[in-house]
Parts: sequence; structure tokens; C-alpha cells
Amino acid sequence: MNGELEIDGVNVKGKSTAELATRVGFVFQNPENQLFSLSVERDVAFGLENLAVERETAIERVNWAMEVTGISHLRNKAPYELSGGQQQRAAIAGVLAMRPEIIVLDEPTSFLDPKTAEEILKVISRLNREFGLTTLLVEHRLDAVSAYADRVIVMDKGKIVLDGPPDQVYDEPARLIGIGLPKVTILFHLLKRDGIPITTNPVTVTQGAEALRRICGN
Repeated sequence: MNGELEIDGVNVKGKSTAELATRVGFVFQNPENQLFSLSVERDVAFGLENLAVERETAIERVNWAMEVTGISHLRNKAPYELSGGQQQRAAIAGVLAMRPEIIVLDEPTSFLDPKTAEEILKVISRLNREFGLTTLLVEHRLDAVSAYADRVIVMDKGKIVLDGPPDQVYDEPARLIGIGLPKVTILFHLLKRDGIPITTNPVTVTQGAEALRRICGN
């Protein structure tokens, strides 16, 4: 490995997976790759068992993680009996129970229908807002996630080419190759191109409606 990689000021060289797991949690794109026990509760507890967390503390964390993700009522269910959204919640709970400082999610909505995807994004947003957990979401489809993001980073060929709040990053469509911009943002780009005095880049329909009212003086 060349160069240096630090996580929260800690150089990862020489650090074990167990040490890093207490700082960063990772949620796979397909939750079925992350769930393998005979019950949701056992799956959520798996990471804690590997970290040798004492029993009482582990029970507390498992109960807390399942409550936060809304799956307490599913604790005795087998993962294969769950819906896609429920499986994703269980996968998030398993990572959350280890109390990492950062959680990385790899396209967590890609296997979900729009309604379930929205529910999962609300859970992820809650982790950030209420518990101060840094959430790094890897995603190509920005329609749904843009409403929750306060920072967007666009990479091209391994390098960061854009970094900032959504409305600023989305102001450079020529550099957003391969990125699925929110439909309302695309609409405002077209309006701007046609000479409409647009000074903002809405990322949600509500923001777009408000911007149009201001333009129309209504």
C-alpha cells in the first residue's frame, strides 16, 4: 500500500480489523451478503460477540440497535423470512450495535422499491441527526438521497472532482458524468438554459416549487 490513510486521525497501517471495526462500520449493497444467522437478534449480536463485548453490554446494544432501526418485533425471525427493507434494517442494526463513529453504506437502496428505499434513507438520516453518527453513503441515483445529504462528493477515475453542498455540486452538470441527478434539478438546468432567471439548484420537488413561486412572484 502506498501513501497514508487515516480514519478520524488514526493511521490504519498496522491496525487490526477488530480495532478498525470499532471506528468504521460497513453495510453491504445486498443485505443477504451480511445476514447468515438463524435469527435477526443473533445477526445483530454477531459483531459484538467477535469483539468480546461482555454479555450485559451486548444485550443493551442489540436492543438499542434494533429499536433505532425499527426491527425489535422481528428479533426472533430468520433473516430469509424478511422483506428486502427489513433485511437492510437488520444489516444496519448489526453494524450500529458495534457503535462505530462512522458508517459506510454501499448503495443500500439498490434492491428496494421506492417506498422502502425512502424508509431506509430516513433511518440513515436519523442516525446522523439524532446520534451524531457520520454516515458516508455511496450512491449513483441521487433523486432520493439528495434530500438528506448535506455534502456531496463526486469522484472520477479515483479522484475527487466536486465536493460541496448538493445545490452547489449540481450546478456543474458537465462534470457529473454517470451521475443520476434529481429530476427537479435537471428541470431547473433546462430552464436556466432557456433564459429563465434561475439562481438556485433545487434537489427536492418542494424546493423546486418554492423556487418557481419566487420566480413568478407568487
